[in-house]
Amino acid sequence: MLQKLIYNLDIALEAIRRNKMRSFLTSLGIIFGVASVIAMLAIGRGAQEEVLSQLELLGTNNVIVKPLVAQVDKNLNGDDSNEKQSQQRYSPGLKLSDMQAIIDDIPQVQRASPEIVYETSFVRSGRIHSGKLVGVNRHYFDINNFEIAEGNLFSERQIRNSKTVCVIGSDVRARFFTDKDPIGQKIKAGNIWLTVVGVLEKRDLSTENIQDLGIRNYNMDIYLPVTSALLRFKNRALLTGQEIQQAAAERNNGDNGDSEAQNYHQIDRLTVQLSDNKYSPATADIIRRMLTRRHNDVVDFEVIVPELLLKQERRTQEIFNIVLICIASISLIVGGIGIMNIMLASVVERYREIGVRRAVGAHIQDIHLQFLTEALAISVTGGIIGTILGITFSYVIELSAGILTIVTFSSILISFGVAMIIGVIFGFFPAKRAAEQDPVHALRHE
Repeated sequence: MLQKLIYNLDIALEAIRRNKMRSFLTSLGIIFGVASVIAMLAIGRGAQEEVLSQLELLGTNNVIVKPLVAQVDKNLNGDDSNEKQSQQRYSPGLKLSDMQAIIDDIPQVQRASPEIVYETSFVRSGRIHSGKLVGVNRHYFDINNFEIAEGNLFSERQIRNSKTVCVIGSDVRARFFTDKDPIGQKIKAGNIWLTVVGVLEKRDLSTENIQDLGIRNYNMDIYLPVTSALLRFKNRALLTGQEIQQAAAERNNGDNGDSEAQNYHQIDRLTVQLSDNKYSPATADIIRRMLTRRHNDVVDFEVIVPELLLKQERRTQEIFNIVLICIASISLIVGGIGIMNIMLASVVERYREIGVRRAVGAHIQDIHLQFLTEALAISVTGGIIGTILGITFSYVIELSAGILTIVTFSSILISFGVAMIIGVIFGFFPAKRAAEQDPVHALRHE
């Protein structure tokens, strides 16, 4: 049986060599079909990895609460658009007490961390650079999977005593501490000098991640205890004398403020980590109802479940990838039709050859195997070329478009296997037609 297969393969390859150009054109559909499927699967795999990396950035078990600042609608004459403005309910805004209530009242909550973000400038040794100063607690670094490269995090004692200590991002270290160890050194943020106690590991972030997820470039941030941030910088939960005088002046002038409302929230973001991500939807709903009640039925916040958002994004990408693969697969079908068309023409051209083989003792199965092997050889050759082309396409797409592509062995195996199956399916009918020819009529064919 093996000798028969080798013999038929030799005949098939000889036929392909005699008609190189025709065989190449026949296999073009298979070549581009396989290349397209591999490239599409590579793009899909790359998109899946990006979703997983986004999920890692946001946390698999996290629920995020973000404050909203209500906008004030006014008519052109300066009056309020309706009387509801004066009847608007008071909300204290998102505060640290809200975070503590969530921790105390919801058993699924493992830990939580606030973020209070200040736009400021960092100064040291004659160098200045704008950046963000972020007030957090110790849990923040565990929730967001940060690693310490040098030094330590600020301690609970330093948080309680509102010490002027900080942990800096890797880019801050590279910019301000190029020539010395930053631990124990001072850096000025705004009007306050902070002592560096730790440096975070560099976290690679793509521009897409920063834009799509609404996250900051953590590497250029400086982190200090939340208590220090509220005490030594601005605490929006407290009214200052200047703000009271400004509000009184606006009221006396009949001005109720601009259309851009003031941010009255004490914290800018609250990240809640749960013991298991299966509790995320239910816990998010509980947090939403709890905060609505605590804020006097004023919905001035939004509760985000990153896992649900990313699952939806992943599902959308999967559907998109399936559509792309289906479109690419049409090329394989067209290539199979081309193989069948050329093989049928080849059968007609080789009637005499078929008659001679049958006359010298070849069986129907031998003729059938000969033409099926030839069709399979064309599709396999096209599959090999298409695989090389598909891998090349994937890398070209990644370099030119900036899209992450990952070529896996399974995608190559699937594409190559489909090409072989198409060669067998579309080569079966021409092979069957060749095998069923009458030897006498085949020998007399001109």
